[in-house]
Amino acid sequence: MTQAHARTSHTPHHSAHDSHGEAEILDLDAQVLAAHLTALTGWLPVQAPPRRIVDLGCGTGAGTFALLDRFPEAHVTAVDTSAPHLQRLREKACARGAEGRVRTVQADLDATDWPDLGSPDLVWASASMHHMADPDRALRAVHDLLAPGGLFAVVELSGFPRFLPGGAPEDRPGLEERCHEASDRFHAEHVPHRGADWGPKLTRAGFTVEDERVITVNIESTDGSRGEAVGAYALGSLRRLRHSVAEALAPEDLAALDRLLDTEGPGSLLRRDDLAVRTERTAWAARRTG
Repeated sequence: MTQAHARTSHTPHHSAHDSHGEAEILDLDAQVLAAHLTALTGWLPVQAPPRRIVDLGCGTGAGTFALLDRFPEAHVTAVDTSAPHLQRLREKACARGAEGRVRTVQADLDATDWPDLGSPDLVWASASMHHMADPDRALRAVHDLLAPGGLFAVVELSGFPRFLPGGAPEDRPGLEERCHEASDRFHAEHVPHRGADWGPKLTRAGFTVEDERVITVNIESTDGSRGEAVGAYALGSLRRLRHSVAEALAPEDLAALDRLLDTEGPGSLLRRDDLAVRTERTAWAARRTG
């Protein structure tokens, strides 16, 4: 399940460095939130186990592999704009011995003509629909793509995850919330569909919304292996957040954020034992009934 800060690459241009950094966050997101992703795939109200699945905006494959695990007879077509992400996904498929069950397609889903994605029984879109320039057109395209009776699962973010306790960092309490406020203003301008209510949009596109679920995530870094992954996830996520909020922060806040991100410094995030991952995701299950 991809995220806004680790987004399925619908922005048009990525340097190799940016793509690598984003891929690392996508992989950490999949690792840290694996149990929640398993719960989501288990919740899907499928009428029969799907054989043909499309993962729209697949990133490095969090959803792809969760769906392959959930539906062992299925084949997944994984779609993304990022060639490096798709290469990473193919490498993972080979490592799992699942290369015969995965097809990758590099495509810009904002383009007028979509590639041939077959007639899937299930389409999965996690943290990708809000990147579409015209999401209503994309929803209609998915409706037409699906086999009659097929299911469309949309998973979206309530916002950027929180990692620090409320009084942290001690020299600038409330820093993370101020970063989020600046990030929300940035995304309201640049990614206006993030946080949208997709239920009415799905209905207008011709779907019947069968279920909606809010997933609350609160993962404490309580053991060594999880703590290391949560720390790396927090570090990479806040580094990416910095890019969108740096100009909006007070100099004192930016300096405090940089101290958190300095892995060699005494105030590094990686030295803290009180990190957690706190966020919410909303999922809609919508069926093509006609």
